[in-house]
Amino acid sequence: MEKLARVSLKFENSARALPFVQEVRYRGSMTNNDVQPKAPFRQTLSWALWDWGTSAFSVIITTFIFSRYIVSDYFLDPATVALGEEDPTYIAASAGLTAQFGWALAIGGIVVAILAPVVGQRTDQGGRRKRWLGINTLVVVLTTLAMFSVEAKPGFFTYGIVLITIATVFYEMANVNYNAMLMQISNSSNIGRISGFGWGMGYIGGIVVLLIALVGFILGDPPYWFGLTTENGINIRVLAVFAAVWSAVFSIPIMLAIPENTAIDPDAGTGIIESYRKVFRKINDLRKNSRETFFFLVSSAVFRDGLAGVFTFGGILAGKVFGLGDTEVILFAIGGNLVAGIGVFVGGILDDHFSSKAVITWSLGGLVITGSALFLLHDGGPSVFWVGGLLLTLFVGPAQASGRSLIGHLAPVGGEGELYGLYATTGRAISFLTPMFFALFVSMGGADYWGILGIVLVLGAGLLLLLPLRPKFIR
Repeated sequence: MEKLARVSLKFENSARALPFVQEVRYRGSMTNNDVQPKAPFRQTLSWALWDWGTSAFSVIITTFIFSRYIVSDYFLDPATVALGEEDPTYIAASAGLTAQFGWALAIGGIVVAILAPVVGQRTDQGGRRKRWLGINTLVVVLTTLAMFSVEAKPGFFTYGIVLITIATVFYEMANVNYNAMLMQISNSSNIGRISGFGWGMGYIGGIVVLLIALVGFILGDPPYWFGLTTENGINIRVLAVFAAVWSAVFSIPIMLAIPENTAIDPDAGTGIIESYRKVFRKINDLRKNSRETFFFLVSSAVFRDGLAGVFTFGGILAGKVFGLGDTEVILFAIGGNLVAGIGVFVGGILDDHFSSKAVITWSLGGLVITGSALFLLHDGGPSVFWVGGLLLTLFVGPAQASGRSLIGHLAPVGGEGELYGLYATTGRAISFLTPMFFALFVSMGGADYWGILGIVLVLGAGLLLLLPLRPKFIR
């Protein structure tokens, strides 16, 4: 059956063949239980170690440490800083840094939205998935390493956000290739567990690097490890080097253990314009012939933006609404990664026993309920945030992992990277949604805690869009 599906896709590569290919593949799966044999555990572990390694980039650079550094007072005019945090001039200047950083990431998101589906398609069909995973990861490592040169001075701000944006774009592109590899090491009976294992390894890796960062370079008064101080932001800049080395080392196993995917289309080297034509034909055919896949991409774009908002604004809410300090925020991040990792592992098992959609639905429901409770108890202090925030992370992980595995269930043989590219594109296409509603609710309510409702609204909308869907060919 697998061979027949590949022949069908090669004979007629247009998306019109998509429903037929899916039917051949997954009917075979249901009849024979496993169309392809289970991959050796060393391949599964090597695949998951990439997530473990690049978690250093995620938690140190984009979420908790370097991103906070780049919008800190280091990069403001000293005269403005001297005015004090309550001065309107200082408030406006500080907000300006955050806004510029946000716009830079938004531009990067647009680049990913444009490139991701074409990259996925061409690496699938041309047999270059692993090669481009290696290239994209190398760029992330090199740009992260370059962040060491971002000194704590206003003149380095633009340079710093450009580096972060470049690294983020290539990190997202690497994830397209990485996610598509899931189908090389899993089958219909274990895709949920393996997807969850990868997410879980990422969360655990995040815990380890955050602990090293906290104990070695942030907690308490300097000097820190190696005699470092906070002068010129050197303790944070060294963490960029650490993140780069960590990511590089743990990206090696996947390059050694997992073979390159097989080229299935001799025309995969066609021009960029023709590649985009294929993408638009794919989207149109998904809309006509695989409506459940098409509408899942739409619903997932909404709820994944809400999931991203939980992390993006979690630190702000922790400090400004619930009163957590900088060290407490990192400690919470460690605890949150641990709880999210547990949630991912449990969610992976439930995914295989029930369905990916069921896990996503339960997780989104839990997020909406917990977020609403945090809004109502916003004046409860740190203890309320620790309980509610950890519950949020418990639900976020399974929703992320099962979203990825559901795409794997829906992907035609040989078209995994292309569909994951579309998945990445739709996830980026409305990345403005949660920030917009967060800001709108804060403005309307006149206080930071009103932003919680903006996040809950997006998550709730994603849940409502998901409920009517009946994805085919999943357990």
